[in-house]
Amino acid sequence: METKANYVAIGAFVVATTLGMLIALLWLAGAQYREEYSYYKTYFSGAVTGLGNGTTVRYNGIDVGHVSKLNFDPDDPKTVIVTLQVSPSLPIHSDSVASIASEGLTGGSYVEIDGGSKSSPILPSVRSGEYPVIHSKVSTWQEIEQSAPQLIGKLNHIADSLNEILGPKNQTAIAELLDHLRNTTGDVDRHQGDLDKTLDNIASASHSLDTDLADVHHLLAGADKTVQNLNVLSNDIDTQVNSAQLAQLSSDTHALEQSLTDLSNEIGREPTSIIFGDRRKGYTPP
Repeated sequence: METKANYVAIGAFVVATTLGMLIALLWLAGAQYREEYSYYKTYFSGAVTGLGNGTTVRYNGIDVGHVSKLNFDPDDPKTVIVTLQVSPSLPIHSDSVASIASEGLTGGSYVEIDGGSKSSPILPSVRSGEYPVIHSKVSTWQEIEQSAPQLIGKLNHIADSLNEILGPKNQTAIAELLDHLRNTTGDVDRHQGDLDKTLDNIASASHSLDTDLADVHHLLAGADKTVQNLNVLSNDIDTQVNSAQLAQLSSDTHALEQSLTDLSNEIGREPTSIIFGDRRKGYTPP
């Protein structure tokens, strides 16, 4: 009887635990379904590797929702329609752009939404019906993936060119070129002493030229001073000559003035003497 009672207790405990877990799961599921989301669509061209139902959606790097559904575009098999489930309080502007981003070479993929500009209108937040569309762009990893074949082709072309350059025909020419470079280097080493002497002579000539230029500078300074002295002497001579001429002119003017005065006095005494001369006879004694 005691053993049967233990089995009953254990069975009751297992049933109670199972019911408790089931109730907890139902409560969590109900809370999740009761939570309201806003839905948007975006279109990606090409492969959407790494995306799936439940993939994280980020807005400027912050988790704001998940990928709700992935569908093919019936009008374009290369395009994938991605339905995004995000927080209803998130304002998504009309110029926001969605892209597929990666957390690194080994990290998972997620959908990144750029915020857009503040002045652009806000897309309507809907929970059913026709969802508003967020524009998309090619991500960096997609660009790398698309350009990988071209890059590999260019690398192959470079490798082929290197093989031609390093082929048997050019190896001999390259070896001869290296020999010429080695010989030229040896000649330079042998004439290093002559080069040093030449550089020393150039330095000495430069120093002598500097000295000569300094002497010429002093000579020009002396010549300039001499010219200044000659100018001063010329000015002095001009001053003296002008003074002498002025003195002579003053003397001649004074003599002319005296002659004019005498003439005026003579005319005043005997005005006829100027015309008829002096007709008075002197006294002749008997």
